[in-house]
Amino acid sequence: MSLAVIGTLAYDSVETAHDSRENALGGSAMYCAVAAAPYSKPRLVGVVGGDFKEEHINLLRDRGICMDGLEQVDEGKTFRWGGRYEPDWNTRHTTYTDLNVLEDFDPKLPDAYRDSRFVFLANAHPAVQLKALEQVEAAAFSVADTMNLWIDIARPDLDALMQKVDGLILNDEEARMLTGENNLIRAAQRVLELGPKVVILKKGEHGAFIMGEGLHFSLPAYPVVEVVDPTGAGDCFAGGFMGYVASVGDASPETLKRAMLHGTVAASFCVQGFSVEEIANRGREDYDERFKDLQAIVTL
Repeated sequence: MSLAVIGTLAYDSVETAHDSRENALGGSAMYCAVAAAPYSKPRLVGVVGGDFKEEHINLLRDRGICMDGLEQVDEGKTFRWGGRYEPDWNTRHTTYTDLNVLEDFDPKLPDAYRDSRFVFLANAHPAVQLKALEQVEAAAFSVADTMNLWIDIARPDLDALMQKVDGLILNDEEARMLTGENNLIRAAQRVLELGPKVVILKKGEHGAFIMGEGLHFSLPAYPVVEVVDPTGAGDCFAGGFMGYVASVGDASPETLKRAMLHGTVAASFCVQGFSVEEIANRGREDYDERFKDLQAIVTL
């Protein structure tokens, strides 16, 4: 079934202990859509500047992503972000953030997107996420991502968003900041009290878990031998998760559990290359093969 993905497209400059890339394709919605593409044809909504390369539009389109919701501001510049990772991969330093056209992003869903049954609101200001969600006529399952910045400076808007979405994805640090709870199980329970029916907590190399009414499932990360670049891994997790849910067409507890494995698989492909160098070349057969490997790891 249809999956709408709303959020950012960007050019990233990333430096790790091993290598670097300048002006690599990035952005939360871009990563999510690329990861979801083996399962469904994502409908992308975002904004870029006149400097956004045609080859990157073609790359996304060739991946099977519908680009009708991409707004291009010819006189503007695409959102740009720079970051540097320490050798432990857990410490990231932002070197610059240039919002550019993203500063005035006003999401407009094409008429053909408004019947989307599944919606992922990639990381953006919660007021922007809510405005996008309100344009969907009858979403069966909607999930939002957030970050510590919005928890800090836009909490009323985030509270309003959490009353409207079915699920919320956040990492362990964000969960503690949002709820004031150090214990992650209590933090997840507190998030559920704020409105979402399910909450997914990402713990990086330590895996992730999902909680909701009658639902509690946890699993480790897929054991990747060599991490190249962790940028976008969380967004790819969301893409694999939402893409699988949309392909099945329901959000039952059993579907969501299996979706957690598919999200973990997508994230594992992402970290094996810079930008989408690795994951953009992976198809459903690759996902399914690694899914079986992960399933064997977590099953008695």
